[in-house]
Amino acid sequence: MPDSRELISSKALPGDETTEVSLRPLVLDDYIGQESVKRNLKVYIEAARQRQEAIDHVLLSGPPGLGKTTLAHIIANELNVGIRITSGPAIERSGDLVAILTNLEDRDVLFIDEIHRLNHQAEEALYPAMEDFTFDWIAGKGPAARTYRLKLPRFTLVAATTRSGLLTSPLRDRFGISFRLDYYSVDELFQVVMRSARILGISIDEPGAMEIAKRARGTPRIANRLLRRVRDYAQVKGDGVIDRDISCESLAAMGIDSQGLDGLDRKILSAIINNYDGGPVGLSTLAASVSEDAGTIEDVYEPYLMQMGFLERTPRGRVATQKAMEYILGSTYKRKGLFDNP
Repeated sequence: MPDSRELISSKALPGDETTEVSLRPLVLDDYIGQESVKRNLKVYIEAARQRQEAIDHVLLSGPPGLGKTTLAHIIANELNVGIRITSGPAIERSGDLVAILTNLEDRDVLFIDEIHRLNHQAEEALYPAMEDFTFDWIAGKGPAARTYRLKLPRFTLVAATTRSGLLTSPLRDRFGISFRLDYYSVDELFQVVMRSARILGISIDEPGAMEIAKRARGTPRIANRLLRRVRDYAQVKGDGVIDRDISCESLAAMGIDSQGLDGLDRKILSAIINNYDGGPVGLSTLAASVSEDAGTIEDVYEPYLMQMGFLERTPRGRVATQKAMEYILGSTYKRKGLFDNP
């Protein structure tokens, strides 16, 4: 079985790319979840379509795997314009940016993923491009240097970030439309699993899909990844049909419990409870206790543990909640047989 840390990571993995493209909805009506975002975005897109103008620049923030890239493609598809895709780390110099901008057509969408990692020089060069649709280009050095102003097509910048707090105020203020994507409910993830199963030709019943949805950590990308792994299990260990028993058996084999927690989730909570009396404990100390990178704990594990009400961040460190103590200690007691009837 694959490493459960890869299965529950909301970041895109090499094996996800081809599948995500095939499962990605092309229009807002097919996009599941984020109802408030969809409702408002429909209005803005229709208004831009009626005026035959580019939609305002759009900032999408939220945890990985919730559909920010998909929404960028949908905006371009709904407006029937082209889309150019890049990322903040890929734009190392302002020259890289001008090469991208000058190749855009009128009303095209430029999607920049991880825009919080954009080079400072490139970010400053982006300001006039977003506001005035111009780009100031300096050729030469010293007294011989000359400044050229390039006129750009009226494009739409759609930017995605998982850390909106790292964006500078001048950059954030230049987006006319800003949305934050939230984690999905179990019912919404159930719809995602059923839709993906239909597209991939996977035989699955509703109880089997619900088990996957409950353990997908509120993230469609993880739900689709688990669906593919459970399909493999059903094909080898069963008759190819995913029902509740197959879902539970395969997910348990992957180390993912009924709450969507994997071994490291439980190890983190156990360390806080058993080693530090429930906390508070600093991130670096906690990382050393569980032999894991602090960044991985902060980016991959903590958001879901906090969403589930198992963990709190305080100025003094991480604290396990009463719910976490009942869950971890209760599981321990059950393994010891302390809850068995005499």
